[in-house]
Order: sequence, then structure tokens, then C-alpha cells
Amino acid sequence: MPRAAQSVTIVIPNFNDWESVGMLLTRLDQVLLRAGVTASVLVVDDASTDALPPHWPRAEPLTALPIVDVLNLRSNVGHQRAIALGLYHLHEFTATGAVVVMDGDGEDRPEDVPTLLAAFEQGCSSEVIFAARQKRMESVTFRFFYQLYRLLHLALTGVEVRVGNFSVLPRAALTRLMAVPDLWNHYAAAVYRARLPRRLVPLSRGSRLAGKSKMNFVGLVVHGVSAMSVFSDQVSARLLVASAGLTIVAVGLIALTAGVRLFTDWAVPGWATYTIGTLLVLVLQSLTFALLFTFLVAHRRAAPGFIPLRDAPYYILSTTTLHAPTLATTGVDR
Repeated sequence: MPRAAQSVTIVIPNFNDWESVGMLLTRLDQVLLRAGVTASVLVVDDASTDALPPHWPRAEPLTALPIVDVLNLRSNVGHQRAIALGLYHLHEFTATGAVVVMDGDGEDRPEDVPTLLAAFEQGCSSEVIFAARQKRMESVTFRFFYQLYRLLHLALTGVEVRVGNFSVLPRAALTRLMAVPDLWNHYAAAVYRARLPRRLVPLSRGSRLAGKSKMNFVGLVVHGVSAMSVFSDQVSARLLVASAGLTIVAVGLIALTAGVRLFTDWAVPGWATYTIGTLLVLVLQSLTFALLFTFLVAHRRAAPGFIPLRDAPYYILSTTTLHAPTLATTGVDR
């Protein structure tokens, strides 16, 4: 049964990053205390191999964060799916009115949470409020590939990449997401795909609080592909149109090559045959790839996907409460 209504709950995915999340919670407690906001916290432990440190996040209870729950998953599913499972848990077992989704490494700054909550209330608590990134703190190489990814994402999906996980989600939107299969792949893309009312608040990105990121280059590529996979039908349609355009251009070039071969003496022996053959191979390959991808997407849309309300319980092991007014700080499993 849902516990008493909580005005705000903060969801933080975590994998072997207990130090950063602990520091984040301490800063969050200070920020929310100054803002006069009380919130609960749900840390989604994505099957961490590092044990929970003793007296984590700290020995004395937090003031503005009286309840800190850790949702323990059965296996490592990745931070996007960890967010999906955390949202399911809040929908089913709490009556929270607003959910703040943020990363636990500090790059989503605690100081910006009151700003997002203020924008959330200005929108009558009916819109999903996303932090739109104005400035990134990563290396030049990372920023180059990130801009390249943004261009590719826009070209293939028609959607501009401007947001990450950092957001405030109303209860009504949370309820609607429980039947959205795309939530399993990418939280922000699922919100866009579900056409939920949303608004962007420009905010700068912070710096990591401790340790090193667990996300390598391959992980970043998988993360980007997961975001684009949510719009796979648009991607397939655009690829099919691009292949059709390439076919028209190739047919024109074949006609031009044949004209040069038949009506002029400019052609080098064997040149026309080689050129036409190469163009035909390119056309057949592009059309075949586009058609196969389109049919694969059509099959995916016909097959039942991950439904949070139906499938999420299989991935959840237990919940541990670390800080609550009437519970010991050593933790209680349920």
C-alpha cells in the first residue's frame, strides 16, 4: 500500500558510486533546507558490486531528506532502465506528487533542483520540466563527438537533443509512462515520444563530485543508440526516403554515363560498364538495407514490448530504508 503522500521524491540511479551519491545527498539536504522543501529520496541500486558503506550516506539523519530508500535490483540493467524501475516503484508504492530524476555524480547540480521545482509549480504542476544544457564541462574530444551525435540524432529522428535525465515529473505523467514501452530504453526520449506536456529550463552542467565515471566510450554509444531507437519508425522512414533519393540520383548518373558512352567519344574503354555496375550495387545495397530496417521496425511495433506495470517487478529484489523518523539508520529491508 502507498505510504502517506510525499510532495517530492528524488530518484537517483547508482552503480558503484556510493561516495558521489552520499556527497550529493548532503548537498541536496543543505539546498532544500534553505529552500524550505522536504523531499524523499529513492536511490536505485543497479546491482552494485561494491557493498553499501557503513553509516551511509552519513551517521546522522538528513534534515530536508527524512526518508532515503535504496531500491535493490536483481541484476545490472543500466542507468536508463534503473530509472524506469525506480519510477515504477514510486508509482506503485508511494503517492508522491512530483518526481525529480537526476544523476548521482553531481553533474546534475543540487542547487538547480529548487529552480526546476519553481518552474514545475509555475506550470501548475502539469508539465514535465527538463534541464536544458547550456554549458558542458567535459573534454574537447567529448564535446566534439557529442555535437556530432546531436547532428546525427536530428538528421535521423527530427528531434533535437537538448536534455538528459535531470527533470521534474508530475504524477499524471508518471502514470502515463507506466504503459510506455520506450521507457525501458531511454527516459527522456520516452517522455518526448509519449508527447507529454513539457518545458525546458536552461541550466549549466556541474562537475563530478568524486571518483571517475563508469561510462566508457562504448557505453556512451549504446546510450545514444538507445535514445534513437525510441524513434525507430521515424529513423526507418527517413532512411527509406534517403535511399529513394539516392536511387533517383544514381539512375540519373547511370543515364548520363550511358549517354557519354553511346553519343560521345570521351569514354575510356571499360569505364562506362564499371561506373554503371558500381552505381547499381550502391543502389541495391541502400534499398535492401532500408527495406530490411523498415520491416524490422514494423515487426518490433507489432510485438509486445516491455510494459513497466507488467514487467518491472521481475527486476526488483528488495527495498532498504536507511533514514526515516521512526526507523534505525542501519536500514530495514522490506
